Amino acid sequence: MAIVEVSIVPIGLPHTSLSEYVAGAVKVLKKSGIKYELTSMGTIIEGELDRILSIIREMHETPFKKGVMRVVTTVKIDDRRDKPATSETKIESVLEKMG
Repeated sequence: MAIVEVSIVPIGLPHTSLSEYVAGAVKVLKKSGIKYELTSMGTIIEGELDRILSIIREMHETPFKKGVMRVVTTVKIDDRRDKPATSETKIESVLEKMG
């Protein structure tokens, strides 16, 4: 299972707020039923990598559907194959080592 962080930023807007565009992308995630966590700086998605990448492609398209002409999407992938991992287990491991 992969853990992926994605951030989708529309460029060239007449205002500084991005929440309308974030909401559009998160609607795609919600509809997909895949496990995700919205954070203040991006969104964490967990699941099978091919499915996640397909969903990210759909998320990337959402600002264009609102008339945006340029979008920058950043993706970080943690694809661990030696043992199962989730966002929670990664955090637990760090907290355990902290004592």
